[in-house]
Amino acid sequence: MRTRLYKYSFIIFLTAVAMSSCSKTPKGILPEKKMKDVLVDIQLAENIINADYKTYPDSARKVALYESVFRKHNITQAVYDSSLVWYGRNLDLLMTVYDMALNDVEKELRDLGDVQASASFSDDRDSSNIWPRRNYLTFQPEALFNGTTFDLRPEKEYLTGSVFILSMNVWGITQRMSHTPEIRFVAESQDTTLVINEKITQDGYKEITLQTPAVKRTGRIYGYIRMDNAGHDYYKVFVTNLKLTRYNYGSNALKQIVSGEE
Repeated sequence: MRTRLYKYSFIIFLTAVAMSSCSKTPKGILPEKKMKDVLVDIQLAENIINADYKTYPDSARKVALYESVFRKHNITQAVYDSSLVWYGRNLDLLMTVYDMALNDVEKELRDLGDVQASASFSDDRDSSNIWPRRNYLTFQPEALFNGTTFDLRPEKEYLTGSVFILSMNVWGITQRMSHTPEIRFVAESQDTTLVINEKITQDGYKEITLQTPAVKRTGRIYGYIRMDNAGHDYYKVFVTNLKLTRYNYGSNALKQIVSGEE
């Protein structure tokens, strides 16, 4: 029995030595797998910033987003910076890690299933839903980015006087939450910009109406639905049945909604 125990102990020792010898990075430097995972989230953060520059107009907000990546992986920026310098001196490893990271980023973006659909076609039909992304969202404390952006720029401008209604169902809002989801809804014509900023403060149906000028066509509809990730005083907030419905000026469908007949 003792001989067998020594034999197993020796096998475990050899396994541990083999595993340690496989690591090519020194102490204090992120190993390849960890470095790859961090680089994936850094790249996703950069994609978010590039896609939503209005939410991240200054370096302070960008830094806060990057810091959320470091918190997620339980590292500091100093460790990340030191690792970048070390990998920079070991280009073969750096290229290997970068290749793995880029492959994972592409897979993450495909799996998100939230790539904005083409908005080049303008549908003049009344009561058309032009929401370009998936129709649900989940906000949670550990998410890298809580929200979505939308940017509709039709090849043919929307009709004059079009009314846009952004609607959704929400649940998960509590009184103790320090942050709640916020919405920015913007319509832009040649020389006019209309902006609505609102917060979602309670569960239930949420609707925002944006009336565009009756004498001007609208060339762009954009904005975001997002939630500040600083708080950890909630579990999850769910948004479902997201719609962005465009109504023609003076349409019967819109009159029915306003009068409550729908």
